[in-house]
Amino acid sequence: MQVATISQSMHLAIAQINCTVGDIAGNSGKIVAAVSHAKVQGASLLITPELALTGYPPEDLLLREDFNQASETALIELAKKTQGITLLVGHPRVFEGACYNAASVLQDGKIIATYHKQALPNHTVFDELRYFKAGTTPLVFEHQGVKCGVLICADIWEANPAKLAKQAGAEILLTLNASPYHMEKQDSRHEVASQRVLETGLALVYTNLIGGQDELVFDGASFVLDRSGAVVQQLPAFEEALSLVEIDCSADNKANPNQAQVTPALAIEASVYQAITLGLKDYVTKNKFKGVVLGLSGGIDSALTLAVAVDALGADQVRVVMMPSEFTADMSVSDAHLMADTLGVRYSELPISPLFNLFRETLADEFAGLPFDTTEENLQARIRGMLLMALSNKFGSIVLTTGNKSEMAVGYSTLYGDMAGGFALLKDVPKTLVYALSNYRNSISTVIPERIITRPPSAELRHEQKDQDSLPAYEILDAIMEAYVEHDASHADILAMGYRAQDVNRVTSLIDRNEYKRRQSPIGVRITQRGFGKDRRYPITSKFLPKA
Repeated sequence: MQVATISQSMHLAIAQINCTVGDIAGNSGKIVAAVSHAKVQGASLLITPELALTGYPPEDLLLREDFNQASETALIELAKKTQGITLLVGHPRVFEGACYNAASVLQDGKIIATYHKQALPNHTVFDELRYFKAGTTPLVFEHQGVKCGVLICADIWEANPAKLAKQAGAEILLTLNASPYHMEKQDSRHEVASQRVLETGLALVYTNLIGGQDELVFDGASFVLDRSGAVVQQLPAFEEALSLVEIDCSADNKANPNQAQVTPALAIEASVYQAITLGLKDYVTKNKFKGVVLGLSGGIDSALTLAVAVDALGADQVRVVMMPSEFTADMSVSDAHLMADTLGVRYSELPISPLFNLFRETLADEFAGLPFDTTEENLQARIRGMLLMALSNKFGSIVLTTGNKSEMAVGYSTLYGDMAGGFALLKDVPKTLVYALSNYRNSISTVIPERIITRPPSAELRHEQKDQDSLPAYEILDAIMEAYVEHDASHADILAMGYRAQDVNRVTSLIDRNEYKRRQSPIGVRITQRGFGKDRRYPITSKFLPKA
């Protein structure tokens, strides 16, 4: 007689998927496809990211009754399509007059349990208290004899939700996440998750969203920690994946994941490059723009922007325009043309000198006796912006602006000129990092002419102009900017770092008084701990002027 044996392992699957905010039908379809693939791989339980059904963050869509109703209807339909596997799915839930950030357990066509997120982040890019009410109770459900505790993203950044799950009988923690990328974020996630594991003695499965959503990029990089807090499985960053996790359910080692593939972490330059590439790709494709157009100046910022655009979208979706003036060096024109040829993009030259002279003639009486200054410099930038926007309007391509975070910080940019466009790819990338990313891209294949990287940066809006005529060296500017903007350091703190008072006063003063410009700039990919956008809400009108 054959004796039935109890399985010594449980197989669950992580669905690291790219969801689109508001595309409830499309997201549901992705989840259904993941369910099918997980079943084929032998998984009995599938975990999706936070708010996978609606995309994250839905923002003020959550204030619409029709949006919430569509989400509820889709959840019921999704449950009907979930057969032969248990699905843990993230979604918003309106319950007893309040909206919750929720996760439901779907099984055999039914919604068998729902959890409400307890820790609602309300800092940096997060604004969840505007939309959600916090849950107060844990959820533990049993699956193949293992008691699974459910957590959602910020829940693991505090000790209490995991503690409550353990007290409710959890033997493993399953966490759904929509954790946006910034540099070195993965180290923080590992550290915090490991802390929860060590506090509870429970293994943890971390499922994260990937994809671009306006200025945010979600990098995936889902992972699994065993009961010692060690990473035993690590999924790749910046790509969709469905990965099987084997949980040891033997009596001696119950609910402890087995060792599996650990994808090596990316270097900083590689991770940032992939982040801005994915952010641009998803912004253009999810919003159905007909490609991109950008001004190619022969300088480092537009060169990097072009390289990323081609990697994100393909050469056939990218158009570049060189718009030389009397101040444009011959090397700038030749380097721009060479790079365009190397990448195979459509290239045009539209000289702006005739238009610039016409403007100066029109304004001659008004400007009589006054010297050439930033007014004439800005006119050139605005002529270029007008030409790019005309091409955008005519052909449906979105204009990529090419300014970097250092320039945006101190106002070294022109309203309605080089700031004119739909997406600011390098908005959160400091100038020093622009150089590092350019060298990184060339280490894969040489697409940026070496002279563009090695020559001194210049806006080329007057004769013999160099950026450092108007600004401190970028190594100094970027360090002061990071301390002041990203870490809220005081002048005294920055002086203690060894910088001169005149540089600190100059840079911070420029940062503060150019907020009005940044408010009018396009959005761009966030890659630092605090970008100019959702992160930093600084008053334009302010009398607080700190000095060193």
